Amino acid sequence: MVKGLKLEPEVKEILGYIDADKNFLLSGGAGSGKTYSLIQVIKQVIEKSPYAKIACITYTNAAVKEIEARVDNSNLVVSTIHEFLWNNIRLFQKELKITIVELVNQNSPKIKNPLDHPITKEYLDRLEEGIQYKDYSKIQQGVISHDEVLIIANYMFEKYSLLSDILKDKYKFIFIDEYQDTAETVIEIFLEHLMKSKRKNIVGLFGDSMQSIYDAGIGDVNKYIGEGNGSVVEVRKTQNRRNPKSVIDLANKLRTDGIEQVPSKDLKAPNMIAGEVKKGTIKFCYSKEYDIELLKKSLEWDFTNSKQTKILNLTYNLIAPKAGFQNLMEIYSGDRIIAFKNRIRKYIKDKEIETDFSSYTFGQVIEFLQRGKNGAELKNVSPTNAMESYIESNQEWFECAKMQNYSLFSKLYVDKEQLIDDKKQDSNDENKKNSKRDDLIKHLYRIAERIMFYDNKRFNEFIRATDYKIYSISDKRNLKNQIEELKSYRSKTIGEIVDKADEFGICIKGDKFMKFINEKEYVYSRVKKLNFSEFINLYNYLEGFTPFSTQHKTKGTEFDNVLVILDNGGWNNYNFKGLFGGTNSASVEARTKKIFYVCCTRAKENLAVYFHNPSTTVVETAIELFGKDNLINFDHKEG
Repeated sequence: MVKGLKLEPEVKEILGYIDADKNFLLSGGAGSGKTYSLIQVIKQVIEKSPYAKIACITYTNAAVKEIEARVDNSNLVVSTIHEFLWNNIRLFQKELKITIVELVNQNSPKIKNPLDHPITKEYLDRLEEGIQYKDYSKIQQGVISHDEVLIIANYMFEKYSLLSDILKDKYKFIFIDEYQDTAETVIEIFLEHLMKSKRKNIVGLFGDSMQSIYDAGIGDVNKYIGEGNGSVVEVRKTQNRRNPKSVIDLANKLRTDGIEQVPSKDLKAPNMIAGEVKKGTIKFCYSKEYDIELLKKSLEWDFTNSKQTKILNLTYNLIAPKAGFQNLMEIYSGDRIIAFKNRIRKYIKDKEIETDFSSYTFGQVIEFLQRGKNGAELKNVSPTNAMESYIESNQEWFECAKMQNYSLFSKLYVDKEQLIDDKKQDSNDENKKNSKRDDLIKHLYRIAERIMFYDNKRFNEFIRATDYKIYSISDKRNLKNQIEELKSYRSKTIGEIVDKADEFGICIKGDKFMKFINEKEYVYSRVKKLNFSEFINLYNYLEGFTPFSTQHKTKGTEFDNVLVILDNGGWNNYNFKGLFGGTNSASVEARTKKIFYVCCTRAKENLAVYFHNPSTTVVETAIELFGKDNLINFDHKEG
């Protein structure tokens, strides 16, 4: 045993199964310290088998960094699942090409052939760089992305048994963290295909089926629990080191797998007696009138401290108006003029219309397609009722869209991820690589960041970011005057501040920005008329300076105070009213209960849940879950 390391009982049990050459599963609820157990197991394995190679597979790059920081050993390889699988198949180019040809030509639902002719191995053999893995896919160029890697790896491990032999020879231990978020095809590789090899190794899974909130994840591995080849032995961890007893009691009522958590008595909280259990508070708040500001005031939490207090909403569309970037979100996520454009484009493709529209405007294409039609035929090339209502309210932008060159406009693609990708929980989080933000948002982000550098007296970073040349006192004085003037433009439009930042040399309009304007003129025409203060609100949200977060994004984090807003936001995959009213389908019920469980268990001290205008049934269910004394009706509260 590692000197000075006191082993948890669950870890001792796992080590016993490892000695018996058994695969295992550590199941533990939120706050149980599963990562801590994983670290203990890794350290013990290194101590006992110092020359054995260990693979530790995680779901995120942040988790990779956390584990690498806590265990420093040359025989430990920590990576995300995509990187791990790619690194174990990338050298087998011949088999990779055969696999891609077979998957593409058997019409695999996730690997499409973008070419008019079949993709053959001979075609792929002509590619100079072979098969490559990047953050986008272009099968015709031999480039595969995240989703294809999982499908291809599963197919190859099933077809080529030598891959399993090589992998098991290479790694005596393979540990998978947050297994519930891993795709079913990945679990098949490790618990089915790998087990066909006669070589020996140990596969260990760590996770919690109640926290499987992503559709792509396997959720649970119940069918593998038991005895036999490929099976896993389950070890349950019931302690909770994060939540107070009130939250744990609520969470236990939501769990469906039989695990009942108990408070940990070794928490070192202020003013707590040794062995005392942290109680905390839970509240179910409701009202007929929707007034979040009154609720926030009544809770008396510090909502300006984004590290300690979070407001959790289900969707970005619910957050945008509260955080002050609703108009930007509408352009990137709710523009039905673009939806109408997509409808027209699909019609042309489905009807195989061969007219050359390259010199047409979007308006001329609409006129061409509608000419001479009536009834159902005209309806097919006209806006839907929802699109028509939107167009009536946005005539200026519809006229702008009709003037766009159809060849460019038809290719226009916008998505909320281009606006809000790479959200931080707080300002200390690192930016991830390969953000999906588009070049317009990246440019505006650079302007906002440079203003922030200056405001916070981070002058060296400001100078480096702008490439501003300082040769004299007058240069400094001139720069100060310019940045102060630029700051005064916060109350002006985005277009005005972009022009002024370029004029001053504080943020030059680069090639990518200009290309964006040329190719997506319609989007820029809309965005540039918004007030720049709205983008500052988006910037503050993305940088973690606000208390708002989505319920999915907060998974894996913890805060002193958590306010959960129970609103589906038009998302049919979830139904909080049905959860409390008992009217959900089985799939929606399971999905909603899990996201609610994850939200509640983020709270280290205090949890508040808000339900707008609940029915009598909802209130009765809330009493069962929270207790009558913890229900608060805000209808008659005064601010």
